Amino acid sequence: MSGPGAASRDAGLQPERTRLAWRRTTLACSVAAVLAVRQALHGSGSPLRVAGTAVIALIWLAFLGVAHVRMRQLATARPPALAPQVALGAVLCTVALALFAMTVIF
Repeated sequence: MSGPGAASRDAGLQPERTRLAWRRTTLACSVAAVLAVRQALHGSGSPLRVAGTAVIALIWLAFLGVAHVRMRQLATARPPALAPQVALGAVLCTVALALFAMTVIF
């Protein structure tokens, strides 16, 4: 859109819906991390499980940071497009969290 109305384009509710989706994803990652920590604490307490739980906590904190940056960007009047680094960070954190959670559980 390069016409005269392009600068005053109303984004509508799309940024709000996207921000809510980031919140839901953050909540899902939090639940997965808490369940993995719970499983590790109620298990044998082996050093491998404790190390896996620590890695899960670090991955969860990294994802919270990525999500926080994106949600702050979406709070502006004209949010910027999702940067490839942010998208890659979110994907890597989500996949790593799932893998380490499965490792701790099994």
